[in-house]
Amino acid sequence: MNDTILQADSIGKRFGRRTVLSASTLWARAGQVVALLGRNGSGKTTLLKIAAGWMAPDWGIVIFRGERAPRPRLWRQARRGLFYLPDRGLLSPAFTLRRHFEAVAHHSPRAHVHEAIELCALGELLDRRPRTFSGGERRRAAVAVAFARRPDCLLADEPFHGIMPLDAEVLTDAFRALARTGCAVVVTGHETPTLLDLADDVLWQTAGTTHPLGPAHVALANDAFRRDYLATDQAPRAPGPE
Repeated sequence: MNDTILQADSIGKRFGRRTVLSASTLWARAGQVVALLGRNGSGKTTLLKIAAGWMAPDWGIVIFRGERAPRPRLWRQARRGLFYLPDRGLLSPAFTLRRHFEAVAHHSPRAHVHEAIELCALGELLDRRPRTFSGGERRRAAVAVAFARRPDCLLADEPFHGIMPLDAEVLTDAFRALARTGCAVVVTGHETPTLLDLADDVLWQTAGTTHPLGPAHVALANDAFRRDYLATDQAPRAPGPE
């Protein structure tokens, strides 16, 4: 599809004798948010790292902005517009948040720093170091750094983990705003209601492979997904406004 910015196709990865991914596929489309769901140990993080070039696959291929890469490299993917947001450790404890944004502006003259700071409600944190932040503040700051860069594709690994509802609302708004700029966004996590409410499309990672489920209301109607991931036989109400 011509709006597909990133595609990781038929990806396989072994760790010793354990096959984590056997035939997994990930895609990210311009202007959309994709939720990659799956149980702990299903390989979601591994798949994101391979797509970002952090880790090499044992087989399969990654295509980013039309360029095929059997073994993508993180620095090259980043230079071409992909931002990988790990579940921790993005911000340096040695510098204030203001210094982080100054570095972004230095390397990306067209960076949207002020918009990112306002969107993620960080004005009062600029002269503090990340080690003094709460978990939610650190996540908001990391997402704001990504937003300021205005990447073509953002891969965010468990951004909602362990944060308060108000922080989650800020992140949800930020991801939606980034998608409106044309960015292709992929998020993982276990905060299923939040992710289903956010996502335009749902991918389910299980048993070493990936199942495209479509929009949230279609995913919630999938018997296998409800039974094996949500652990219920009842079809829950699709998220959305009352």
